[in-house]
Amino acid sequence: MTRLFRIQSKAGWAAFVVIFGIALVAVPWLNLMIPVDSPYHLPDYMVSLLGKYLCYALLALSLDLVWGYAGALSLGHGAFFALGGYCMGMHLMRQIGTRGVYGNADLPDFMVFLNWKELPWYWFGFDHFAFAMVMVVLVPGVLAFVFGWFAFRSRITGVYFSIITQAMLFAFMLAFFRNEMGFGGNNGLTDFKDLLGYDLHDQSTRVGLYVASVVLLACGFLIGRFISSSKLGRVLVAIRDAESRVRFLGYSVTNAKLFAFTISAVLAGLAGALYVPQVGIINPSEFSPANSIEVAVWVAVGGRGTLFGAILGAFAINGAKSYFTGAAPEIWLFFLGALFIGVTLLMPKGILGLASGLAARLKRPPAATPQQETALVAGREHA
Repeated sequence: MTRLFRIQSKAGWAAFVVIFGIALVAVPWLNLMIPVDSPYHLPDYMVSLLGKYLCYALLALSLDLVWGYAGALSLGHGAFFALGGYCMGMHLMRQIGTRGVYGNADLPDFMVFLNWKELPWYWFGFDHFAFAMVMVVLVPGVLAFVFGWFAFRSRITGVYFSIITQAMLFAFMLAFFRNEMGFGGNNGLTDFKDLLGYDLHDQSTRVGLYVASVVLLACGFLIGRFISSSKLGRVLVAIRDAESRVRFLGYSVTNAKLFAFTISAVLAGLAGALYVPQVGIINPSEFSPANSIEVAVWVAVGGRGTLFGAILGAFAINGAKSYFTGAAPEIWLFFLGALFIGVTLLMPKGILGLASGLAARLKRPPAATPQQETALVAGREHA
């Protein structure tokens, strides 16, 4: 990783403040303060789009924490993201009240349509924002802790860990597609009205959600950097490179990986919670295995084991996706596949690793010419 993004250095802190400061100020200014007829005005849909990218960046960062540092590739991280999103979606559904299609204050519209007689017990408490936020943290965190404890205690590593995480994800997708689960079936949860009393369709609310996404991503980055630069972070890197040796030295490999996996799941859940009010829907498609594989692509393209690279990869891939799905939707998937293959073969350390290598090469002194080498040897012999 380049020295620029070592947050402990003065240059690293300066880069952190500048990048997140610009993101925090520029977008709200261009959207709220610049007149709509100005060419510099940022449309409302772009604010929501950038907010969605920020949530994706936090999801990628969470995966990088467990894959880039602990070496455990989770292909089921979309489950934690979706569960956090469903917790927020349940709260938003309870805030609709009598403004729904059926005007029933006790039941969400989809339950009325399916002839549910009463609210399921696991929906109780989601009327309150504080309870919903606790669940956003608790549900992904507890799931990751229990799942990780069994997996890491059994010493499941490598491709086998990736397979069982994806199997977990697929099981959630099948379960949430069922109407009997009480989460809206294949339609999911949608038609949200407001959050904390603020209209979700209002311009200022969208900007507020964007600002919250920037702040949360900054906090997630700082948490990740704190962990990676600590003694635990060095142990995680050692586990990634030589797990058996670390175990032989007496370190608890299970506890270290379990901690990283749980914190990673919590960050993914928070990303999903902020994602839902900005896109206006959460449905079982978020549990799709393809989505979690795509997150791994973001991290690989940006540069795993760097945190900032994961953020960069999420923005780069999703920005390209937004462009190509409009300009050439037929070739988008081929482009994504070619990009992943190209990065794997030509840039194994991702964009940030390539930039770091080029910077190191530019700083390297130029090689001596044959004439200079001859003169140097002659000088040594004369001495």
